[in-house]
Parts: sequence; C-alpha cells; structure tokens
Amino acid sequence: MIKVMIADDQELIRESLKVVLDMNPDMEVIGLAENGRQLLEMLAGKCPDVILMDVRMPELDGVLCTKAVKEKYPKVKIIILTTFDDDEYVYNALKYGASGYLLKGVSVPELSTAIRTVLSGGSMLNPGVVTKVVRLFNQMAQSNLAVEADETGSEELTRTERNIARLVGQGLSNKEIAERLKFSEGTVRNNLSAALSKLNLRDRTQMAIWAVQTGLAVTSLEEG
Repeated sequence: MIKVMIADDQELIRESLKVVLDMNPDMEVIGLAENGRQLLEMLAGKCPDVILMDVRMPELDGVLCTKAVKEKYPKVKIIILTTFDDDEYVYNALKYGASGYLLKGVSVPELSTAIRTVLSGGSMLNPGVVTKVVRLFNQMAQSNLAVEADETGSEELTRTERNIARLVGQGLSNKEIAERLKFSEGTVRNNLSAALSKLNLRDRTQMAIWAVQTGLAVTSLEEG
C-alpha cells in the first residue's frame, strides 16, 4: 500500500485529492496538512511514501518544506503539485529533491501514475514545464543554484557510469538507458547508485543538473 500525505492550503483541494486517491486500491492518504509547518509536525508521527506538495502555502511554503523534508526524511518522495510554473519554483523544488513537478490541471490517472513512478525511482514532470526545466538546467551553471559534485569522485567514474550520467542528463529513464546501452535495468540502477555515491549527489535529479552544467550531457557516448 502506497502511503500518501497531501499539503495544500485549500481545504477543498486537500479533501478532493484524498477522495480520488483513496479510490486507488494500492494507495492510502494518511495525512492532510494546510501548510508546510503542519506537515513537518505530522511527519514526526507517521512517515508517508509520497507527499503531494503545494507551493504557495502560509507559514512554510512548499519549496522550503521540500528542503526540510528531504534533509530529515531523504527516502520520502515529493511531487510538487501547483497552479504555478514559475521559474524560481521549478529551480528550487527540483534542486531540493522533489521527484516530480505537476500542474494542478493534471488528470487523476496521470497523478496516480506519477505517484507510482516516483516511488519506483523515476521522475515525473508535467509536459508543460519540461522545456522550461531543460532550459533552466542549462542556466544553472551561471547561477548560485548549481549543484556541486565531488570532483575526485567525478574523476573516478567508470566509462559506464559516465555514460549513464550523460543519459540521465538528457532526461532518459532507466528503461530507456538500458535499451540505449544494451544493459539490464538492474545494471543501470547499480551503476547509477555507484555514480551518485562517488559524486556525493542525492538523486538522479541532481545528477541530471550536474551532467548539464558540466557539459557531460551534450557529449557523445564513450565506446569500448
């Protein structure tokens, strides 16, 4: 059973999301919060698998709450669910560890699929913000939001690990990377995990940012 928490300052949205998600046989909404601070208090008592997080909330907004949650509960997946696609929010929500960024117009089946996708280690971006995110990632090298990786670790990456990081930077899923490199998905996951550890990066989103800002994502695959 996938345990879900919802943080949104509008009661109607909170309650509506709970009703539709609870209709999924594999999901249960275990908590509703009206702001980020209340959500953090709830997490002290019970921990969900996935949090649906609004951006603009009183007391503690969704971006800073995402940062706080990922620092204390790194395994919890977060999907930013908002009516806004503001550049700054996209930047920071993904930098701080959100696994998805969806606009509130998304359909119930799409939202349910997104929850399952991020729980399995994938990322989910609303088609309306994908182009924006790619452009923002490319701008990060000139901003104070750039991801810093372990330089020694980057030199220790194997050819396979570099190729996987390169393709993560191009937005490919593990399945797509496996097909491209002719590996099993398990091999991709293992090498991805090893690369994250060497680079001292938190997740594939940070790796994607790192691959873009270092230029790795636009280089050719290494043969051999």
